[in-house]
Amino acid sequence: MEQSVWVRRIQDQATHNDGTRVLVDRLWPRGMKKEDVLFDHWNKDVAPSTELRQWYGHDPEKFDEFSRRYRRELETPAGQRALHELRACVRGKRLTLLTATKDVEHSQAAVLAKLLRPAGSP
Repeated sequence: MEQSVWVRRIQDQATHNDGTRVLVDRLWPRGMKKEDVLFDHWNKDVAPSTELRQWYGHDPEKFDEFSRRYRRELETPAGQRALHELRACVRGKRLTLLTATKDVEHSQAAVLAKLLRPAGSP
């Protein structure tokens, strides 16, 4: 089975093709009840630090710098442990990274997906 990594908003309806669904935000999405969301894991530790998240403010103009700083955070021992947990979820199957961010293309989930996808994957 080919492994794949996808990014979706947590507010999107779950599908049978999602595979393992992991929330990768540090904070629980406002206005959502945990019992109303279909997810398998919540990996807070893989999310950007509060300082980085606040600096970024989801400003697409800052995305390249955000990505660089975020990848540096993921190189720390804690970041490596959190990434290892995600890699374990994707081995041989589909992984859907969930975020509450409206602009998923400029989110930490998009950075993670790129890191987790096999070389040569879109």
